[in-house]
Amino acid sequence: MEVGFAEEFSLHEPSRGPGDQPHPLQIIRIESSGSMKDSTVTPYVEGISNDGNFGNTQVKYLFPQEAWLPITESRNGNVFSAVVHLLSSGIGLQALLLPVAFATLGWSWGIISLSLAFAWQLYTIWLLVQLAESVPGARYSRYLLLAISAFGPKLGKLFAIFPVMYLSGGSCVMLIITAGGNMETLYKIMCGGGDRCEANSLSGAMWFLVFTCMAILVAQLPNLNSITKISVIGAVTAVVYCTLIWVLPITKGRPSGVSYSPAEMGKSDMAKFGNIFNAIGIIVLAFRGHNLVLEIQGTLPSNQKQKSSEPMWKGVTISYLIIAMCLFPLAIAGFWAYGNKVPINGGLLTAFLQVHGPKTPRYVMGIIYLLALINNLTSFQIYAMPVFDNLEFRYIMKKKKRCPWWVRSGLRLFFGGLAFLIAVAFPFLGSLAALIGGITLPLTYVYPCFMYISIKPRPNGTMWWLNFGLGCLGSILSVMLVVAALWNLATKHLNANFFRP
Repeated sequence: MEVGFAEEFSLHEPSRGPGDQPHPLQIIRIESSGSMKDSTVTPYVEGISNDGNFGNTQVKYLFPQEAWLPITESRNGNVFSAVVHLLSSGIGLQALLLPVAFATLGWSWGIISLSLAFAWQLYTIWLLVQLAESVPGARYSRYLLLAISAFGPKLGKLFAIFPVMYLSGGSCVMLIITAGGNMETLYKIMCGGGDRCEANSLSGAMWFLVFTCMAILVAQLPNLNSITKISVIGAVTAVVYCTLIWVLPITKGRPSGVSYSPAEMGKSDMAKFGNIFNAIGIIVLAFRGHNLVLEIQGTLPSNQKQKSSEPMWKGVTISYLIIAMCLFPLAIAGFWAYGNKVPINGGLLTAFLQVHGPKTPRYVMGIIYLLALINNLTSFQIYAMPVFDNLEFRYIMKKKKRCPWWVRSGLRLFFGGLAFLIAVAFPFLGSLAALIGGITLPLTYVYPCFMYISIKPRPNGTMWWLNFGLGCLGSILSVMLVVAALWNLATKHLNANFFRP
């Protein structure tokens, strides 16, 4: 076999002929039993072993430096850890807006659209799980690396860097904004309301700062596997508060004047187009976390007898069954209870507070907002992990050594401060969610299809045409969502309250 040395953790594809299939990173999986603290270069091995058999070789690191990075520092995960990570990252506040989409699309098209989106995104997760170890000897534990392998260094970075970084760092910013509002509402609920509570309440920026400090304190856990217990709390709180949000309105009955007829579309065809595609956008963007699937799979062990795809797919099946049991009742029961009265800001949480809040015991309302706040805190940890991983990667490539604990803490403190600053500067970021969501939608619905075609090309096969069709349809949908979001921003205007959270 041929041995070489790579100075960087990079993805340079070996040369191949025009008709050859891509074979990115034909690298043997190596288990390093010794210390790598003094390593300054990265060994890699091309080809296969002399006997052509790896046996039970434990798959740990594509490069030894992976042992130093937060995502792949520990590969001792299991099906349970995958389930709780997927639940913590897969159930978000976007789900509370599903009845808003139903108000525009109506019962039939709302349920059909939600079912199709669920099936589509579940299929693309399956593609990502299979592609993680689709190339012999290579293991892709980060979405960006898989995109670079499939599309090449230039196109891969062009297509994937912004969606991956926004869905990680941008989600953390949105969590700060949302959690700040939840903390303020929780304070007012427990205080009892009134002028005295308003006078003693913190400012919006101060609520943001309190949450950011808590989030960064918890973020000192070293790697993705180490936050499994945090994700357990996040998964439980997400399921419980989602269940409470749709069960309580049913038990309390519908308010008077609820209408289920589709919302007024506007007089112009463009207004109808904008409303319909914004509703579709709410549905397709309710499913999130695809930017973390490969990272979660990267925490699982793998060998020649059992690849990581097997336990990962079991985890996906269990978690998305639970997610479906949360999201479908939220959409259907939420629309049944409130109809067209669900506001776009806050969704079901705000609707319940406004309609049933006065007749609901204070402690029940407090529990709901406390659960939502805890879920915000736990979700921050898993969405921030790719950012932490990227920051430490830059340090490792420059210093050629593992991040000391004080550097790791400093990098995470830096990210927390940056996210807090962006949240204070752009507290209206939620108003741009439809626009940015349309831009990042290909990461969930499009790129996995085209990556499968690129890495496993079988022209004229059923899978080839299926992925090609879904990829093209997703691209068209992304463009439509961006156009619809721009139209709504132009007609309804944007309340850009810079530095006034």
